[in-house]
Amino acid sequence: MKKRKHDGIRGFLPVRAAKSWLAGDAFVKLTPLLWGVGYIRRRQFVKGFLAILFEVVVVMFSISYGFPNIAKFGTLGTVRRETVYNPATMKNEVNQYDNSFLILLFGLVGLIVLAVAVIILMRIVAEARELQQKSEQGAHISTFREDIRELLNQKFHITLLSLPSLGIIVFTIIPLIFMILVAFTNYDQQHMAPTELFTWVGLDNFKRLFNNSLSETFGYSFGKVLGWTLVWAFFATFTCYFGGIALSLMINNKRTRVKKLWRTLFVICIAVPQFVSLLLVRNFFADTGIVNTFCSNVGITDFLKSIGLVGAYLDHIPFLTEAGWAKFMIILINFWIGVPYLMLIATGVLMNIPTEYYESAKIDGANALQTFNRITMPFMLSVTGPYLITSFIANINNFNVIYLLTQDVYFTMDTKLAASNAKDIDLLVTWLYRLTNDYYNYKMASVIGILVFIVCAVFTLLAFNYTFRKGREGRFQ
Repeated sequence: MKKRKHDGIRGFLPVRAAKSWLAGDAFVKLTPLLWGVGYIRRRQFVKGFLAILFEVVVVMFSISYGFPNIAKFGTLGTVRRETVYNPATMKNEVNQYDNSFLILLFGLVGLIVLAVAVIILMRIVAEARELQQKSEQGAHISTFREDIRELLNQKFHITLLSLPSLGIIVFTIIPLIFMILVAFTNYDQQHMAPTELFTWVGLDNFKRLFNNSLSETFGYSFGKVLGWTLVWAFFATFTCYFGGIALSLMINNKRTRVKKLWRTLFVICIAVPQFVSLLLVRNFFADTGIVNTFCSNVGITDFLKSIGLVGAYLDHIPFLTEAGWAKFMIILINFWIGVPYLMLIATGVLMNIPTEYYESAKIDGANALQTFNRITMPFMLSVTGPYLITSFIANINNFNVIYLLTQDVYFTMDTKLAASNAKDIDLLVTWLYRLTNDYYNYKMASVIGILVFIVCAVFTLLAFNYTFRKGREGRFQ
Protein backbone atom coordinates (compact mmCIF):
# COMPACT_ATOMS: atom_id res chain seq x y z
CA MET A 1 0.00 0.00 0.00
CA LYS A 2 1.44 3.35 -1.03
CA LYS A 3 1.97 5.70 1.88
CA ARG A 4 0.21 9.02 1.46
CA LYS A 5 2.38 12.10 1.67
CA HIS A 6 1.71 14.68 4.34
CA ASP A 7 -0.29 17.49 2.76
CA GLY A 8 0.64 20.42 5.02
CA ILE A 9 -0.52 23.97 4.42
CA ARG A 10 2.36 26.15 3.32
CA GLY A 11 2.76 29.82 2.50
CA PHE A 12 2.62 33.15 4.29
CA LEU A 13 2.37 32.52 8.04
CA PRO A 14 -0.82 34.54 8.80
CA VAL A 15 -2.60 32.94 5.81
CA ARG A 16 -1.31 29.50 6.77
CA ALA A 17 -2.46 29.97 10.39
CA ALA A 18 -5.92 31.17 9.29
CA LYS A 19 -6.40 28.24 6.90
CA SER A 20 -5.15 25.82 9.58
CA TRP A 21 -7.62 27.19 12.13
CA LEU A 22 -10.57 27.05 9.71
CA ALA A 23 -9.75 23.52 8.55
CA GLY A 24 -8.74 22.17 11.95
CA ASP A 25 -10.71 20.13 14.43
CA ALA A 26 -12.03 21.33 17.77
CA PHE A 27 -8.61 21.14 19.43
CA VAL A 28 -7.02 23.29 16.71
CA LYS A 29 -9.82 25.82 17.06
CA LEU A 30 -9.33 25.89 20.85
CA THR A 31 -5.58 26.54 20.47
CA PRO A 32 -5.86 30.39 20.46
CA LEU A 33 -7.55 30.10 23.89
CA LEU A 34 -5.31 27.40 25.34
CA TRP A 35 -2.10 27.35 23.32
CA GLY A 36 -0.94 23.87 24.20
CA VAL A 37 -4.19 21.95 23.76
CA GLY A 38 -3.34 20.90 20.19
CA TYR A 39 -0.01 19.44 21.34
CA ILE A 40 -1.54 17.70 24.34
CA ARG A 41 -4.25 16.08 22.16
CA ARG A 42 -1.49 14.54 20.00
CA ARG A 43 0.39 13.35 23.12
CA GLN A 44 3.15 15.95 22.89
CA PHE A 45 2.80 16.81 26.55
CA VAL A 46 6.09 18.66 27.08
CA LYS A 47 5.54 21.01 24.14
CA GLY A 48 1.96 21.53 25.26
CA PHE A 49 3.06 22.41 28.80
CA LEU A 50 5.70 24.84 27.49
CA ALA A 51 3.16 26.50 25.20
CA ILE A 52 0.69 26.96 28.07
CA LEU A 53 3.49 28.28 30.32
CA PHE A 54 4.50 30.83 27.70
CA GLU A 55 0.85 31.85 27.30
CA VAL A 56 0.55 32.40 31.06
CA VAL A 57 3.71 34.56 31.10
CA VAL A 58 2.48 36.66 28.17
CA VAL A 59 -0.97 37.15 29.74
CA MET A 60 0.45 38.08 33.15
CA PHE A 61 2.94 40.54 31.64
CA SER A 62 0.27 42.06 29.40
CA ILE A 63 -2.17 42.54 32.29
CA SER A 64 0.46 43.88 34.71
CA TYR A 65 2.59 46.06 32.43
CA GLY A 66 1.69 45.71 28.77
CA PHE A 67 -1.92 46.86 28.36
CA PRO A 68 -1.83 49.63 31.04
CA ASN A 69 1.20 51.25 29.38
CA ILE A 70 0.06 50.61 25.81
CA ALA A 71 -3.21 52.38 26.66
CA LYS A 72 -1.21 55.49 27.66
CA PHE A 73 1.33 55.16 24.85
CA GLY A 74 -0.40 57.78 22.72
CA THR A 75 -0.06 60.51 25.36
CA LEU A 76 2.81 59.16 27.50
CA GLY A 77 0.79 60.03 30.59
CA THR A 78 -1.47 62.85 31.73
CA VAL A 79 -1.19 62.85 35.55
CA ARG A 80 1.75 64.83 36.95
CA ARG A 81 3.56 63.91 40.14
CA GLU A 82 2.17 65.95 43.04
CA THR A 83 2.11 65.87 46.81
CA VAL A 84 -1.46 65.71 48.12
CA TYR A 85 -2.67 66.01 51.69
CA ASN A 86 -4.52 62.89 52.85
CA PRO A 87 -7.09 63.74 55.57
CA ALA A 88 -7.33 60.08 56.60
CA THR A 89 -3.64 59.75 57.48
CA MET A 90 -3.11 63.50 58.08
CA LYS A 91 0.05 63.31 55.94
CA ASN A 92 1.25 64.62 52.61
CA GLU A 93 1.34 61.73 50.16
CA VAL A 94 2.46 61.38 46.56
CA ASN A 95 -0.44 60.85 44.17
CA GLN A 96 -0.78 58.05 41.63
CA TYR A 97 1.16 59.83 38.90
CA ASP A 98 2.21 58.78 35.39
CA ASN A 99 5.88 58.16 34.61
CA SER A 100 6.38 59.02 30.93
CA PHE A 101 9.72 57.22 30.79
CA LEU A 102 8.30 53.94 32.07
CA ILE A 103 5.18 54.30 29.90
CA LEU A 104 7.39 54.66 26.81
CA LEU A 105 9.65 51.78 27.83
CA PHE A 106 7.02 49.27 28.96
CA GLY A 107 4.66 50.33 26.19
CA LEU A 108 7.37 49.55 23.64
CA VAL A 109 8.22 46.25 25.33
CA GLY A 110 4.53 45.40 25.56
CA LEU A 111 4.02 45.97 21.84
CA ILE A 112 7.06 43.83 21.00
CA VAL A 113 5.90 41.05 23.34
CA LEU A 114 2.44 41.10 21.77
CA ALA A 115 3.89 40.98 18.26
CA VAL A 116 6.16 38.04 19.17
CA ALA A 117 3.30 36.27 20.96
CA VAL A 118 1.03 36.62 17.89
CA ILE A 119 3.74 35.19 15.61
CA ILE A 120 4.36 32.26 17.97
CA LEU A 121 0.61 31.63 18.33
CA MET A 122 0.20 31.49 14.55
CA ARG A 123 3.00 28.94 14.34
CA ILE A 124 1.42 26.89 17.11
CA VAL A 125 -1.95 26.86 15.31
CA ALA A 126 -0.27 25.79 12.07
CA GLU A 127 1.68 23.03 13.86
CA ALA A 128 -1.47 21.84 15.65
CA ARG A 129 -3.17 21.43 12.26
CA GLU A 130 -0.13 19.56 10.86
CA LEU A 131 -0.17 17.22 13.86
CA GLN A 132 -3.89 16.58 13.27
CA GLN A 133 -3.20 15.70 9.62
CA LYS A 134 -0.38 13.35 10.58
CA SER A 135 -2.61 11.66 13.13
CA GLU A 136 -5.41 11.18 10.59
CA GLN A 137 -2.99 9.79 7.99
CA GLY A 138 -1.32 7.49 10.50
CA ALA A 139 2.04 9.20 10.03
CA HIS A 140 4.68 9.19 12.73
CA ILE A 141 4.45 12.01 15.28
CA SER A 142 7.81 12.85 16.81
CA THR A 143 8.29 12.49 20.54
CA PHE A 144 9.89 15.04 22.81
CA ARG A 145 13.18 13.11 22.79
CA GLU A 146 13.20 13.09 19.01
CA ASP A 147 12.58 16.85 18.94
CA ILE A 148 15.48 17.40 21.37
CA ARG A 149 17.70 15.12 19.29
CA GLU A 150 16.80 17.11 16.17
CA LEU A 151 17.64 20.40 17.91
CA LEU A 152 21.04 18.96 18.83
CA ASN A 153 21.75 17.64 15.34
CA GLN A 154 19.95 18.87 12.21
CA LYS A 155 18.77 22.12 13.82
CA PHE A 156 21.76 22.67 16.08
CA HIS A 157 22.45 26.02 14.40
CA ILE A 158 19.03 27.22 15.57
CA THR A 159 19.78 26.07 19.12
CA LEU A 160 23.10 27.93 19.17
CA LEU A 161 21.71 31.14 17.68
CA SER A 162 18.60 31.36 19.85
CA LEU A 163 20.29 32.79 22.97
CA PRO A 164 22.50 35.31 21.12
CA SER A 165 19.48 36.41 19.07
CA LEU A 166 17.49 36.96 22.26
CA GLY A 167 20.38 38.99 23.67
CA ILE A 168 20.53 41.16 20.55
CA ILE A 169 16.79 41.83 20.78
CA VAL A 170 16.87 42.71 24.50
CA PHE A 171 20.15 44.64 24.70
CA THR A 172 20.44 46.14 21.20
CA ILE A 173 17.20 46.33 19.24
CA ILE A 174 14.87 47.43 22.06
CA PRO A 175 17.24 50.18 23.35
CA LEU A 176 17.80 51.32 19.77
CA ILE A 177 14.06 51.59 19.07
CA PHE A 178 13.59 53.34 22.43
CA MET A 179 16.26 55.90 21.52
CA ILE A 180 14.61 56.51 18.15
CA LEU A 181 11.24 57.07 19.82
CA VAL A 182 12.77 59.58 22.27
CA ALA A 183 13.74 61.72 19.25
CA PHE A 184 10.04 62.30 18.61
CA THR A 185 9.33 63.54 22.18
CA ASN A 186 10.20 66.65 24.20
CA TYR A 187 12.21 64.67 26.79
CA ASP A 188 14.76 67.13 28.21
CA GLN A 189 15.74 68.84 31.47
CA GLN A 190 12.43 70.73 31.63
CA HIS A 191 10.46 67.50 31.12
CA MET A 192 12.41 65.12 33.32
CA ALA A 193 10.63 61.98 34.48
CA PRO A 194 9.27 61.14 36.99
CA THR A 195 8.71 64.66 38.35
CA GLU A 196 7.54 66.00 34.98
CA LEU A 197 5.76 64.52 31.97
CA PHE A 198 6.98 64.51 28.40
CA THR A 199 4.96 63.83 25.30
CA TRP A 200 5.16 63.33 21.54
CA VAL A 201 6.17 66.32 19.38
CA GLY A 202 6.50 64.63 15.99
CA LEU A 203 9.25 65.98 13.73
CA ASP A 204 9.80 69.21 15.68
CA ASN A 205 13.22 68.11 16.97
CA PHE A 206 14.42 67.27 13.46
CA LYS A 207 13.22 70.66 12.25
CA ARG A 208 15.19 72.33 15.05
CA LEU A 209 18.34 70.52 13.97
CA PHE A 210 18.07 71.93 10.46
CA ASN A 211 16.89 75.37 11.56
CA ASN A 212 19.33 78.26 11.91
CA SER A 213 18.10 81.39 13.66
CA LEU A 214 19.00 83.62 16.59
CA SER A 215 16.91 81.53 18.98
CA GLU A 216 17.61 78.13 17.42
CA THR A 217 21.30 77.45 16.71
CA PHE A 218 21.22 73.66 16.42
CA GLY A 219 21.25 73.89 12.62
CA TYR A 220 24.41 76.01 12.66
CA SER A 221 26.06 73.76 15.25
CA PHE A 222 25.13 70.55 13.44
CA GLY A 223 26.69 71.78 10.19
CA LYS A 224 29.97 72.75 11.87
CA VAL A 225 30.19 69.62 14.02
CA LEU A 226 29.34 67.30 11.12
CA GLY A 227 31.94 68.98 8.90
CA TRP A 228 34.68 68.62 11.52
CA THR A 229 33.61 65.03 12.23
CA LEU A 230 34.11 64.04 8.59
CA VAL A 231 37.40 65.94 8.32
CA TRP A 232 38.65 64.32 11.50
CA ALA A 233 37.58 60.82 10.41
CA PHE A 234 39.34 61.25 7.05
CA PHE A 235 42.66 62.46 8.44
CA ALA A 236 42.60 60.19 11.51
CA THR A 237 42.06 57.16 9.26
CA PHE A 238 44.43 57.84 6.40
CA THR A 239 47.30 59.42 8.35
CA CYS A 240 47.50 56.34 10.57
CA TYR A 241 46.98 54.01 7.61
CA PHE A 242 49.72 55.39 5.36
CA GLY A 243 51.91 56.24 8.35
CA GLY A 244 51.72 52.63 9.53
CA ILE A 245 52.62 51.35 6.07
CA ALA A 246 55.57 53.78 5.80
CA LEU A 247 56.83 52.84 9.27
CA SER A 248 56.54 49.14 8.48
CA LEU A 249 58.44 49.58 5.22
CA MET A 250 61.22 51.47 6.99
CA ILE A 251 61.56 48.88 9.75
CA ASN A 252 61.49 45.97 7.30
CA ASN A 253 63.99 47.60 4.96
CA LYS A 254 67.12 45.50 4.46
CA ARG A 255 69.31 48.39 5.57
CA THR A 256 67.50 48.83 8.91
CA ARG A 257 69.33 47.29 11.85
CA VAL A 258 67.95 45.94 15.17
CA LYS A 259 64.47 45.56 13.69
CA LYS A 260 63.17 43.73 16.77
CA LEU A 261 64.15 46.68 18.95
CA TRP A 262 62.23 49.14 16.80
CA ARG A 263 59.15 46.91 16.73
CA THR A 264 59.31 46.45 20.50
CA LEU A 265 59.49 50.19 21.13
CA PHE A 266 56.36 50.81 19.06
CA VAL A 267 54.48 47.83 20.51
CA ILE A 268 55.02 49.30 23.99
CA CYS A 269 52.90 52.26 22.88
CA ILE A 270 50.05 49.84 22.22
CA ALA A 271 50.50 48.11 25.58
CA VAL A 272 49.92 51.34 27.51
CA PRO A 273 46.14 51.99 27.96
CA GLN A 274 44.97 54.70 25.60
CA PHE A 275 43.29 56.83 28.25
CA VAL A 276 46.52 56.94 30.26
CA SER A 277 48.51 58.12 27.23
CA LEU A 278 45.90 60.73 26.32
CA LEU A 279 45.71 62.19 29.82
CA LEU A 280 49.50 62.41 30.03
CA VAL A 281 49.76 64.04 26.61
CA ARG A 282 47.03 66.51 27.59
CA ASN A 283 49.17 67.61 30.55
CA PHE A 284 52.28 67.81 28.35
CA PHE A 285 50.57 70.20 25.90
CA ALA A 286 48.71 72.28 28.48
CA ASP A 287 49.20 76.05 28.46
CA THR A 288 51.63 75.70 31.36
CA GLY A 289 52.84 72.22 30.40
CA ILE A 290 56.34 70.98 29.72
CA VAL A 291 56.07 71.40 25.93
CA ASN A 292 55.04 75.06 26.21
CA THR A 293 57.82 75.69 28.73
CA PHE A 294 60.38 74.18 26.35
CA CYS A 295 59.05 76.10 23.33
CA SER A 296 59.15 79.36 25.26
CA ASN A 297 62.72 78.79 26.45
CA VAL A 298 64.14 77.97 23.02
CA GLY A 299 62.26 80.78 21.24
CA ILE A 300 59.74 78.72 19.29
CA THR A 301 56.83 80.62 20.82
CA ASP A 302 58.25 83.99 19.81
CA PHE A 303 58.93 82.72 16.30
CA LEU A 304 55.33 81.53 15.90
CA LYS A 305 54.16 84.93 17.12
CA SER A 306 56.27 86.67 14.50
CA ILE A 307 54.69 84.68 11.65
CA GLY A 308 51.17 85.07 13.00
CA LEU A 309 50.44 81.48 14.10
CA VAL A 310 50.18 82.53 17.77
CA GLY A 311 48.39 85.64 18.99
CA ALA A 312 50.63 88.51 20.06
CA TYR A 313 48.78 88.71 23.39
CA LEU A 314 49.63 85.10 24.32
CA ASP A 315 52.71 83.94 26.21
CA HIS A 316 52.19 80.30 25.24
CA ILE A 317 51.19 78.15 22.28
CA PRO A 318 47.45 77.29 22.58
CA PHE A 319 47.91 73.65 21.65
CA LEU A 320 44.56 72.53 23.11
CA THR A 321 42.80 75.83 23.86
CA GLU A 322 42.40 77.41 20.40
CA ALA A 323 40.27 75.80 17.69
CA GLY A 324 42.82 75.61 14.85
CA TRP A 325 45.68 74.45 17.06
CA ALA A 326 43.47 72.00 18.95
CA LYS A 327 42.24 70.31 15.76
CA PHE A 328 45.78 70.01 14.41
CA MET A 329 47.10 68.60 17.69
CA ILE A 330 44.22 66.14 18.02
CA ILE A 331 45.03 64.68 14.59
CA LEU A 332 48.76 64.66 15.38
CA ILE A 333 48.33 62.95 18.77
CA ASN A 334 45.95 60.39 17.25
CA PHE A 335 48.62 59.71 14.60
CA TRP A 336 51.18 59.03 17.33
CA ILE A 337 48.80 56.67 19.13
CA GLY A 338 47.42 54.86 16.07
CA VAL A 339 50.50 54.35 13.91
CA PRO A 340 52.04 51.49 15.97
CA TYR A 341 48.89 49.38 15.60
CA LEU A 342 48.77 49.97 11.84
CA MET A 343 52.48 49.20 11.69
CA LEU A 344 51.84 45.70 13.05
CA ILE A 345 48.98 45.10 10.60
CA ALA A 346 51.05 46.35 7.65
CA THR A 347 54.01 44.21 8.73
CA GLY A 348 51.86 41.09 8.67
CA VAL A 349 50.52 41.92 5.22
CA LEU A 350 53.89 42.86 3.74
CA MET A 351 55.48 39.63 4.95
CA ASN A 352 52.90 37.70 2.87
CA ILE A 353 53.60 39.46 -0.42
CA PRO A 354 55.42 36.92 -2.63
CA THR A 355 59.02 37.99 -3.22
CA GLU A 356 58.70 36.85 -6.85
CA TYR A 357 56.62 39.97 -7.57
CA TYR A 358 59.44 42.27 -6.45
CA GLU A 359 62.06 40.24 -8.30
CA SER A 360 60.03 40.40 -11.51
CA ALA A 361 59.55 44.16 -11.09
CA LYS A 362 63.29 44.62 -10.56
CA ILE A 363 64.07 42.64 -13.72
CA ASP A 364 61.59 44.78 -15.66
CA GLY A 365 63.43 47.90 -14.47
CA ALA A 366 60.79 49.26 -12.07
CA ASN A 367 62.03 51.78 -9.50
CA ALA A 368 61.04 51.86 -5.81
CA LEU A 369 58.08 54.19 -6.37
CA GLN A 370 56.69 52.12 -9.22
CA THR A 371 57.08 48.93 -7.18
CA PHE A 372 55.19 50.51 -4.31
CA ASN A 373 52.37 51.78 -6.56
CA ARG A 374 52.01 48.60 -8.62
CA ILE A 375 52.65 45.84 -6.06
CA THR A 376 52.79 46.93 -2.42
CA MET A 377 49.84 49.32 -2.30
CA PRO A 378 47.38 47.21 -4.36
CA PHE A 379 48.16 44.18 -2.22
CA MET A 380 47.70 46.21 0.98
CA LEU A 381 44.36 47.60 -0.20
CA SER A 382 43.08 44.18 -1.28
CA VAL A 383 43.74 42.79 2.20
CA THR A 384 43.06 45.79 4.46
CA GLY A 385 40.16 47.36 2.53
CA PRO A 386 37.49 46.18 5.02
CA TYR A 387 39.65 47.35 7.93
CA LEU A 388 40.02 50.78 6.31
CA ILE A 389 36.24 51.13 6.08
CA THR A 390 35.59 50.03 9.66
CA SER A 391 38.42 52.28 10.86
CA PHE A 392 36.76 55.29 9.23
CA ILE A 393 33.47 54.47 10.95
CA ALA A 394 35.27 53.93 14.26
CA ASN A 395 36.91 57.36 13.95
CA ILE A 396 33.53 59.01 13.34
CA ASN A 397 32.59 57.60 16.75
CA ASN A 398 36.05 58.04 18.33
CA PHE A 399 35.02 59.37 21.71
CA ASN A 400 38.22 58.86 23.71
CA VAL A 401 40.70 61.01 21.78
CA ILE A 402 38.48 64.11 21.54
CA TYR A 403 36.96 63.96 25.01
CA LEU A 404 40.05 63.06 27.04
CA LEU A 405 42.26 65.63 25.32
CA THR A 406 39.86 68.58 25.52
CA GLN A 407 37.47 68.04 28.43
CA ASP A 408 37.79 70.94 30.94
CA VAL A 409 40.60 72.34 28.74
CA TYR A 410 38.93 73.71 25.61
CA PHE A 411 36.17 76.31 25.84
CA THR A 412 34.48 77.55 22.69
CA MET A 413 34.32 81.24 21.85
CA ASP A 414 31.54 80.69 19.30
CA THR A 415 28.33 81.86 20.98
CA LYS A 416 26.12 79.95 18.54
CA LEU A 417 27.89 76.69 19.32
CA ALA A 418 27.74 77.42 23.05
CA ALA A 419 23.99 78.05 22.79
CA SER A 420 23.61 74.50 21.47
CA ASN A 421 25.99 73.06 24.09
CA ALA A 422 28.56 72.23 21.39
CA LYS A 423 32.25 73.06 20.86
CA ASP A 424 34.40 73.62 17.79
CA ILE A 425 36.34 70.42 18.42
CA ASP A 426 33.31 68.24 19.16
CA LEU A 427 32.50 65.18 17.11
CA LEU A 428 28.86 64.21 16.76
CA VAL A 429 29.37 61.50 19.38
CA THR A 430 31.00 63.82 21.96
CA TRP A 431 28.29 66.43 21.35
CA LEU A 432 25.69 63.71 21.89
CA TYR A 433 27.40 62.66 25.13
CA ARG A 434 27.54 66.24 26.40
CA LEU A 435 23.87 66.81 25.62
CA THR A 436 22.84 63.74 27.63
CA ASN A 437 25.38 63.67 30.47
CA ASP A 438 25.76 67.40 31.16
CA TYR A 439 22.57 69.03 29.91
CA TYR A 440 19.99 66.18 29.94
CA ASN A 441 18.75 67.15 26.48
CA TYR A 442 17.76 63.61 25.55
CA LYS A 443 15.49 64.57 22.67
CA MET A 444 18.18 66.34 20.63
CA ALA A 445 20.77 63.73 21.59
CA SER A 446 18.48 61.05 20.18
CA VAL A 447 18.08 63.01 16.94
CA ILE A 448 21.86 63.32 16.62
CA GLY A 449 22.24 59.62 17.40
CA ILE A 450 19.87 58.76 14.54
CA LEU A 451 21.81 60.99 12.14
CA VAL A 452 25.14 59.47 13.24
CA PHE A 453 23.70 56.06 12.43
CA ILE A 454 22.50 57.27 9.02
CA VAL A 455 25.91 58.78 8.18
CA CYS A 456 27.76 55.61 9.22
CA ALA A 457 25.28 53.30 7.48
CA VAL A 458 25.35 55.19 4.18
CA PHE A 459 29.14 55.37 4.10
CA THR A 460 29.50 51.71 5.06
CA LEU A 461 27.07 50.50 2.39
CA LEU A 462 28.69 52.61 -0.34
CA ALA A 463 32.24 51.72 0.68
CA PHE A 464 31.64 47.99 1.00
CA ASN A 465 29.66 47.93 -2.23
CA TYR A 466 32.57 49.62 -4.03
CA THR A 467 35.22 47.46 -2.35
CA PHE A 468 33.51 44.12 -2.96
CA ARG A 469 32.07 44.92 -6.37
CA LYS A 470 32.16 41.84 -8.59
CA GLY A 471 35.71 41.15 -9.65
CA ARG A 472 37.27 44.07 -7.75
CA GLU A 473 38.44 42.07 -4.72
CA GLY A 474 40.27 39.61 -6.95
CA ARG A 475 41.72 42.13 -9.41
CA PHE A 476 45.14 42.11 -7.77
CA GLN A 477 45.49 38.34 -8.16
